[in-house]
Amino acid sequence: MTSTFTVIDPTTARPIREIARADEAQTDAAIARAVVAQRSWASLPPVARADALRAFARVVEAHAEELAQLEVRNSGHPIGSARWEASHVAQVLNFYAGAPERLSGQQIPVAGGMDVTFHEPYGVVGIIVPWNFPMTIASWGFAPALAAGNAVVLKPAELTPLTAIRLGELALEAGLADGLFTVITGSGSVVGQRFVSHPDVRKVVFTGSTSVGMDVAAGCARELKPVTLELGGKSANLVFADADLEKAAAAAPGAVFDNAGQDCCARSRILVERSAYDRFLELLEPAVRAWRVGDPADEGTDMGPLISASHRSTVAGFLDGTNVAFRGSAPASDDPMLGDGFWFPPTVVLAEPHDRIAREEVFGPVVAVLPFDDEADAIRLANDTAYGLAGSIWTENLGRAVRVSRGVKSGVLSVNSHSSVRYWTPFGGMKASGLGRELGPDAAEHFTETKNVFFATE
Repeated sequence: MTSTFTVIDPTTARPIREIARADEAQTDAAIARAVVAQRSWASLPPVARADALRAFARVVEAHAEELAQLEVRNSGHPIGSARWEASHVAQVLNFYAGAPERLSGQQIPVAGGMDVTFHEPYGVVGIIVPWNFPMTIASWGFAPALAAGNAVVLKPAELTPLTAIRLGELALEAGLADGLFTVITGSGSVVGQRFVSHPDVRKVVFTGSTSVGMDVAAGCARELKPVTLELGGKSANLVFADADLEKAAAAAPGAVFDNAGQDCCARSRILVERSAYDRFLELLEPAVRAWRVGDPADEGTDMGPLISASHRSTVAGFLDGTNVAFRGSAPASDDPMLGDGFWFPPTVVLAEPHDRIAREEVFGPVVAVLPFDDEADAIRLANDTAYGLAGSIWTENLGRAVRVSRGVKSGVLSVNSHSSVRYWTPFGGMKASGLGRELGPDAAEHFTETKNVFFATE
């Protein structure tokens, strides 16, 4: 008898549906189908693979509203965000539809012959997706992997599998061969571990916690299997006294409270130059109190619930013993209109550099504010964490912006904004925030191995 797990609506805490939990044999069968499908896919002319990906993008576009509504219900994302996420998936597919015809090798001058390189697909790629951005992060892996000629087996998180399951169905509707893009639901300890250990899965892409990512990396190392890791973050939002403080304060809530803070790129530390510290807090408080937390199906909502009761408890635990400066509002957990959802108010904490709240990833709508003395101190504090994923720098001084952006050890930085992800630019972290890069013009190449061939002419 096939075991199942229950998917819960985080807005109401009510069950949505039962999902099959795959075992190792079912996982192996999916991988075997992927091996067969990949051979045919890789043998197609590049233009045929490009056309297939564009067809997939068109089907996703046609079902964008359906996907967005699924994400609202399964993940609690505000409808405006969910619509952007669904359209983003189609955009990523369209972007990487241009890759098959551009994966050209090189002709390298040599004596006595001709030397050329080819970009060969790995074969089958296993992709493990987290629960916080199920659609978008999945597409960052499967779109360039398919473009490079690989087959994909994708495991969504058990908390939020619904949009991934639907994308798998839409791939078939678009005409992709059975087995080429397979979504398989189950536990990480079974399905995810089998991606790591199975000899026919030749690359693994994992997005999730740093602790689990380390285990995935260790397992892949034992198999000499390449891995891309996008892990945790404790990103800094640096605000210098010469910045446009009104603009910086108005933008700060979106940088950390988007998706209820369940974002590895969340700017969960705000570092403010001491001379501007009090004024910045004065400006930040009304911006936080204006952040609209409520029904994610409402067009005016900025932030929905946390993903689960256990995660809400974890986030609340980070506030023990902290100096809470102020909070926004959130629905009561027994709101008759919304049910017993997993609500948590946006919270601002005044912290010291050694505090847990300033060093560990909360993954919730909590931000720590700390002062700094000068440019060197700002860089030191920004780097005073195990992580290095994202960050923001607010200053009107171009020279300072360049110096600080070079000094901060993070893979993605923004000056006078909070942008982290554009599908046409590289994304990834330093230090404990991961290995490798996703997105951008080179992502498809990262799903290939370079083959060098010498042709003797003498």
